[in-house]
Amino acid sequence: MDSVTEERAAEERTAEPLTEYVHRITRRVRAFDRSHPLVWDLHITGFWVTAALIDYIGGGWRNIAHNVHVADWLVLALSLGFSVPLLWRRSHPRAVLIALAPVALVNAWTGAILQAALLQLLVVYHIALRLPLRTMWWAATLVLAPVVVTAARYGDEGSWDQQIGSQLLSIATAALVGVTVRTRRNYTEALEDRARRLEIERDQQTRLAAAAERARIAREMHDIIGHNLSVITGLADGGKYAATKSPERAAQALHAIGTTSRQALSELRRLLDVLREEEKSQSEAELTPQPTLTDLDQLIDGVRAAGLPVRTTIHGTPTLHPGRQLTVYRVIQEALTNTLKHGGPDATALITIAYEDKGAVTVTVTDTGNGGQALDRGGRGLPGMRERTALYGGTLEAGPRPHPERGWRVHLHLPEETPQ
Repeated sequence: MDSVTEERAAEERTAEPLTEYVHRITRRVRAFDRSHPLVWDLHITGFWVTAALIDYIGGGWRNIAHNVHVADWLVLALSLGFSVPLLWRRSHPRAVLIALAPVALVNAWTGAILQAALLQLLVVYHIALRLPLRTMWWAATLVLAPVVVTAARYGDEGSWDQQIGSQLLSIATAALVGVTVRTRRNYTEALEDRARRLEIERDQQTRLAAAAERARIAREMHDIIGHNLSVITGLADGGKYAATKSPERAAQALHAIGTTSRQALSELRRLLDVLREEEKSQSEAELTPQPTLTDLDQLIDGVRAAGLPVRTTIHGTPTLHPGRQLTVYRVIQEALTNTLKHGGPDATALITIAYEDKGAVTVTVTDTGNGGQALDRGGRGLPGMRERTALYGGTLEAGPRPHPERGWRVHLHLPEETPQ
């Protein structure tokens, strides 16, 4: 039993390369034909012209002729008239069939009955392959007319139906082969077109995914570097001021700068490690830690150490999933970073967080700094906050506080989570 299985497997292995070889040769022939159609047409036409001339020179046409006394020059002219126009059978099949019609009528009327008349069926095949199917009605009429002439002039009584029926069957066969090849070709072209469109769509999706990933990386880099550098700048300014009056305060500032720098480097390494590990699975990538609401205290302590007084007011109990927590964290981080950068030395900040049912949350961050300067029109801060908010169908408002109040206000609202 095993030997039989092995023999069948061996046969399949030997048959497969042969099939591939035939397909490869066929593709090459078709590709050559598409790039050099005249060469193929000349070879085919030359073959049929040679066959027609052999029939004429050898006198084989007399074996089936109704009139063997047809002039030789006329037989030669008819042979060439049936075969030479085939050179244009693919580019102008309708015109070729019309040109063959009078040759076929003369052939039938004189009784020569050259076998070259069957070449009309080759033109019928190309008409079915390339032209609308309604063209077949008059094409069949043109090919059938000489048979009617032959039957009327030389046919015996009772042979009409046999001759006409045989010719109709030949026409139908040629047309059916043409339609079959045409259907197959259209189906193949449709598959190739679909494959091209799928490839284009795949490339577009890849580009969109790459653009989205670049935007996400830009947001993360902005949040990590922008915030930490702002904190470091504030600590350095405070340490420089305290260096001459309070060395202890200056040492504390330097220690905070070191802590903040190490934290920033750690977050950057984490982000770069995720980017390098392209083969990491999605489940592994999701295990990479991201800031959550439990990290807000550390964030606020760092901002306070940089010299910005911050007060917090929290209502309710947080019930947000990690993605929403990251959005809230990044919005608060960006708002405090803008206050550090643009609020001025006397600015203060107030954070109000109201947790609602089903994952809804409202966050308001206000400051008393130089209102209007926090809007960085060329940066990625506010656009990044809006993109994060839009992911969860939320709204984000950012702008100066209404007169006469000074400062800046950022208001975030994430609606209830919709069940999946």
